[in-house]
Amino acid sequence: MMDYSVVFHADTATDYNEGYKWYEDQQTGLGEKFLSAVNAMVGKILTNPEIFSTKSRLGYYEAVLKKYPYTIVYRIDKRQKIVFISSIHHQKKHPRNKFRR
Repeated sequence: MMDYSVVFHADTATDYNEGYKWYEDQQTGLGEKFLSAVNAMVGKILTNPEIFSTKSRLGYYEAVLKKYPYTIVYRIDKRQKIVFISSIHHQKKHPRNKFRR
């Protein structure tokens, strides 16, 4: 199966950096583990984007990180082989913020 390329929403960097900073402030090195978990999940999504189910009527998929309360929210463009990462959403935040266009 051919891997997909990835496009991130502009605000996704903020999600990524906030998560890193919070975990790193809790314990040195924990932020790096968080980033590794996110990057591993993005890699898994790019290899097989339909492995996770859609959770919204808007066609977004949600991949939940195992050790962290975060969900990677994304859409798939099968024709162009692109995965659009909408957000790296903390599960305690309001759910309407995870569906960015």
